[in-house]
Amino acid sequence: MQRIRLRYTKRGRLRFTSHRDFQRAFERALRRAEVPMAYSAGFTPHPKVSYANAAPTGTGSEAEYLEIALTEARDPERLRILLDESLPPGLDVVEAVEARTSGLAERLTASVWELRLAGVDPADAERAAEAFNSAGAVEVQRMTKNGLRTFDARPAVAHLETQDEWADRPTDRPCAILRLVVRHVTPAVRPDDVLSGLRAVADLAPPVPAAVTRLAQGLFDEETGAVTDPLAPDREAAATEKAPAAVTAAATASA
Repeated sequence: MQRIRLRYTKRGRLRFTSHRDFQRAFERALRRAEVPMAYSAGFTPHPKVSYANAAPTGTGSEAEYLEIALTEARDPERLRILLDESLPPGLDVVEAVEARTSGLAERLTASVWELRLAGVDPADAERAAEAFNSAGAVEVQRMTKNGLRTFDARPAVAHLETQDEWADRPTDRPCAILRLVVRHVTPAVRPDDVLSGLRAVADLAPPVPAAVTRLAQGLFDEETGAVTDPLAPDREAAATEKAPAAVTAAATASA
């Protein structure tokens, strides 16, 4: 059995698809691409697909991950192209690697998010970010299936700052851009929780809903504050395995 790990995106209007919607679309893509999927046992077999930490409905993402199990070996890049062609534009498969290591889910410990706040002056957003960062605790509330829950959102936010990017910002109205790194904790702290926290500590309330995009997802390095690529260990393992094979082939050719 071969395992392939994929990175895919949710762009444009497709950010409003739910995780269940994506699951249905992806299973249809597997059938269209004639991928030799491994199936679970039991009365209702289903394709062996492992989804990891999907982004909330309504948010865009450049870094969603999943893993599939195949009964026959396939070239990862060729498989990526077939699946990408079988999905609607906006749900794009951008990377594929053969799983050479274990624990993909364990390497997804933090996310990098971008929040575009149309109608918010960048100076106001910067003051709000400073207030959030200096707060010892930021209590927010979220409605759950068990009722209204109050929790501290501050510890999960490892980094929060404003971005000075003007290339695609409308010139006739202000627009602030926030970049934040959020640890994956329990209970999960989502970008809308951070927005609630900014409202609580600095009375920052965007006049329109924020445009939220996950830029990266991976292992959080506590020393550097960076979020590393979760597929890098698989690429490195593949390169290590190919190197001895290339040396052996060269030696055989010389002989």
